Amino acid sequence: MTASTNHLAALELVAVSKRYGDTTAVDAIDLKIAGGSYCCLLGPSGCGKTSTLRMIAGHELASDGDIVLGGRNITLLPAAARGTAMMFQSYALFPHLSVLDNVAFSLKMKGVDKATRHRRAHELLELVAMGSYAARLPSQLSGGQQQRVALARALITEPRALLLDEPLSALDPFLRVRMRAELKRWQKELGFTFVHVTHSQEEAMGLADLAVVMNHGRIEQAASPREIFEAPRTEFVARFIGNHNVIATPAGKIAVRSDRITLAADGDGVPVTVQACEYQGTFVQVALANAAGEEWAATVPDRDFFAAPIEPGASLRASWPAAAAHALQA
Repeated sequence: MTASTNHLAALELVAVSKRYGDTTAVDAIDLKIAGGSYCCLLGPSGCGKTSTLRMIAGHELASDGDIVLGGRNITLLPAAARGTAMMFQSYALFPHLSVLDNVAFSLKMKGVDKATRHRRAHELLELVAMGSYAARLPSQLSGGQQQRVALARALITEPRALLLDEPLSALDPFLRVRMRAELKRWQKELGFTFVHVTHSQEEAMGLADLAVVMNHGRIEQAASPREIFEAPRTEFVARFIGNHNVIATPAGKIAVRSDRITLAADGDGVPVTVQACEYQGTFVQVALANAAGEEWAATVPDRDFFAAPIEPGASLRASWPAAAAHALQA
């Protein structure tokens, strides 16, 4: 798909709900995802993100609302007719088929001749740097290699939207970072829409053009990762995204990033007690409690911390610039 046709793959959810008996998993959400963009759905377990992805894929039917992909209402279409492809958390490769035949499988089901489907499968294996592994079985591959094969298998149907269900969760931390960079590169090169479910804030920050934070089946905020980090809309978003202190003031609740908190032995500021100090390499995370017992945190650069070490139990003053305080919606 070229950049000029990206608008055809815009994805829109209109008042989409999913109920399981008396339980509402997704509650009348509205969401617009621009064609050719990378969208991450994130939130804690049970927030509705996976149910949302499965409704887009057609593996679950929406209880209410409409799902529109590239201007076409796909709400009631079977999964195979939607123009989407799903890449599962477990990769779900067929253990008895070679890498080549795994990738070519969906074309075989569509009746494409062997030479044509194998040629297309080889092209996609080259794209994900797995061409030399075509004859191997999945059990002979590492987790990262299996993920690349699963991606190639999803891409062979030329989907308008690729749906990824926690695709990096099974990988070790080093490989996870590397595969994030590759996913982003593939998405830019291919030019179509990626919708990626994750519970990792770091993953969403690193990948998304649009990050959608969900809670109890509803969307708390949908914006660029930077906007969500700089200006969380609600207390839930501030706490979930991390590195923010939620502070009650006479005027209402505010969020202040932990790296905007300054600690001093005396002077102006809010009295706090140091609970713990955790070294993180380039910085030290200092856990604090105010007089009301609320837990805050301050991020202190390693050089500053070790020039004047802070001990648990110390009584300090915490302050921040007025411009660092971001008002939260109720």
